[in-house]
Amino acid sequence: MSSDQLNKESEQAAASTSAKWEASIKRNPHGDFKTVEASRPPFPAETSVHYVQTPLPSWKFGEGPNRAQPSTASHTPISPYSEGRPAGFNYKLLISAITPRPIAFVSTRSADGKTTNLSPFSYFSVINHDPPLFTIGFSSALAAPKDTLKLLAETEECVINIISEDFIEAANSTSVNAPYGVSEWDVSGLTPAYDCQEVKAARVKEAVFSVECKLESLREFDSRSNPGKKSGCLAILEGVNFWVRSDAINEEGNIVDPAVLRPVSRLGGITYGRTTELFELPRPDFEKDVGGQTAIERLRAKKAEGEKLN
Repeated sequence: MSSDQLNKESEQAAASTSAKWEASIKRNPHGDFKTVEASRPPFPAETSVHYVQTPLPSWKFGEGPNRAQPSTASHTPISPYSEGRPAGFNYKLLISAITPRPIAFVSTRSADGKTTNLSPFSYFSVINHDPPLFTIGFSSALAAPKDTLKLLAETEECVINIISEDFIEAANSTSVNAPYGVSEWDVSGLTPAYDCQEVKAARVKEAVFSVECKLESLREFDSRSNPGKKSGCLAILEGVNFWVRSDAINEEGNIVDPAVLRPVSRLGGITYGRTTELFELPRPDFEKDVGGQTAIERLRAKKAEGEKLN
């Protein structure tokens, strides 16, 4: 069998796996989403970013929750490997509970430059600053990789773009199950900027913030629900160059203005969130603000006394 045939079979297997995955998790809870959306108020495009107080500005050390009467509802233990529980249930549970999550809008390009890919991933985080390191999780194995993972493994480079409100619909369109070789740049209408200094992939010109990345390592994970198979892959990426829109960065080059970035976060299912209402909380100093070990002992004694009274 030729390498082209092997690649085609691999792509078909990946597409089949993706289709089964989407069917199993039932990501969209609406039969007709457009009808549901039409019944909702329009997006308040002119809403400004503003700061409010914290939920309880008078809160003091040791006081616990800021609600006077926290919920008394009991908690339910859920084993991720309980009998009859599909692995897709864990996915739905995690993406609805670990929120809000940043989205890595990843651009990749094949070594020969003929194939480009653009896709969002919400298993994403920054884990270090020196060197700048990022993680992206892929719900596929290297044997049947998603297109982004395939190109990342091949070229060991990519660009991570942060999604803003200004192009959220275009960004979401790139999650389409297009076959390998079809460029999501065409689907989205977004603009590829081929001016990166360290990588060959394009950054999204419309993005306020982008990071050129080199692959540091890839690690696959063994499935617990299907022993003997690989269920996912973790990519650790090193940021080697930043791009920031000039109206979003401060003079020192170390803070991006949230009012300009207007980042979009990932929630559960097909739900996203916007960031328009902010509050600030300074990090306390143990000696200056808390009062040191002596204060801790007083807080413990006060809590123990309260427990006795209850």
